Amino acid sequence: MRTIRLPEPPTPPVGMPEIFERGVYSVVRRAVVIGNGFAGAENQCVGLVRALGLSERQSLYRVIRPRGGINEWLRWLPVSLHKRLDFAIRWIFAGSRFSVVFRGQKPLSFLNGGTTGLSSILEADARQIATMARETFEKEGPLLVVASGWDTISVASSIRRLAPHNVFVVQIQHPRSNLNRFDLVVTPQHDYYSLTPSGQQEIPQFLKRWITPREPPSRNVVLTVGALHQADSVALRVAAARWHDEMAPLPKPLLIVNIGGPTRHVKYGTDLAKQLTAKLQNVLASCGSVRISFSRRTPLKVSSVISKEIGHHPKVYIWDGEEPNPHMGHLAWADAFVVTADSVSMLSEACGTGKPVYVIGSERCKWKFSAFHKVLRERGVVREFTGKEDISDSWSYPPLNDTMEAASRVREALAERGWTLHH
Repeated sequence: MRTIRLPEPPTPPVGMPEIFERGVYSVVRRAVVIGNGFAGAENQCVGLVRALGLSERQSLYRVIRPRGGINEWLRWLPVSLHKRLDFAIRWIFAGSRFSVVFRGQKPLSFLNGGTTGLSSILEADARQIATMARETFEKEGPLLVVASGWDTISVASSIRRLAPHNVFVVQIQHPRSNLNRFDLVVTPQHDYYSLTPSGQQEIPQFLKRWITPREPPSRNVVLTVGALHQADSVALRVAAARWHDEMAPLPKPLLIVNIGGPTRHVKYGTDLAKQLTAKLQNVLASCGSVRISFSRRTPLKVSSVISKEIGHHPKVYIWDGEEPNPHMGHLAWADAFVVTADSVSMLSEACGTGKPVYVIGSERCKWKFSAFHKVLRERGVVREFTGKEDISDSWSYPPLNDTMEAASRVREALAERGWTLHH
């Protein structure tokens, strides 16, 4: 198999100490991540902070919604209003037999960073973070704030409003309105699908007024192909060493199969599971080993079909979901991937390795997801999984490098403001 060389993080120039070059108040040395509890969103933030070289000085704050009971029906509300309603419901129904139905569970109390790799997580409070940024500015310099997810939009924009001279705010994923609330917005180009000729033709007329964005990307918008992530060349080398004893002895080629779950833009069930297992059966002869992973979104009926149909084959190993998660080891050691079409994050990580990536289910995608897969095919980074492949036949392409490219744009925007990153 041909070795793929991934882009290395940029090496900072050697020169005058930064304190003399630009002054103590213009050097960004720290970052705050505003998360929403979903790994797909938070990993994008942590990946960008990592690419900017601030991993050692990052903190994670999380927007925490009430959970359980009637709260699951209130998730469409702004988080601040949701919390006020939850408080009222708890007060009204306290001690009644309906309390469990209406109240559900208390907000989660996070004691560790989980997949983010951070040691502690605090609940996000825009006023508190803005105050911290102002009061520590003279000693610590500017604060980089990176947020992702719907619930983080109001918090991140409020931090910028309250401390405009002390923070630089990056919102990942399109906030849908008022982009001037942020210094930079990083979002996939397929988020603008509604403005393309195909989008104008496919989206029903009565829906167009409700679909955003309605304007082309402004100057503070950074467009990517896929999602940002943490799987850079350094992380993969670390993962390769960590998982060496388990994965190095596996017969080659090693095929990694990553399975997500249906979404409103990519609908499937046991039909796709049966289609996938049939095609995997056909390529087993050309595989040395196959390792299968399910995501948290994978329906039990889908995972059950796959486990029943192919799980007992001697070449196949199915991860049981217990820690440690082998995902980074899979990215490092795989010779090829099969990925379901629903997950932009899983596809972006696999396509960042430069190794063969086969997709199943892309014909089920609609609207912007369909546009995303079209771009991947046109760039030659994915192929449709037909079941006729010889997995030992390798092919390669320039790896997707969205995270590093976004980091470069952040550096440029900081420089325009007269700020620089800590080396």
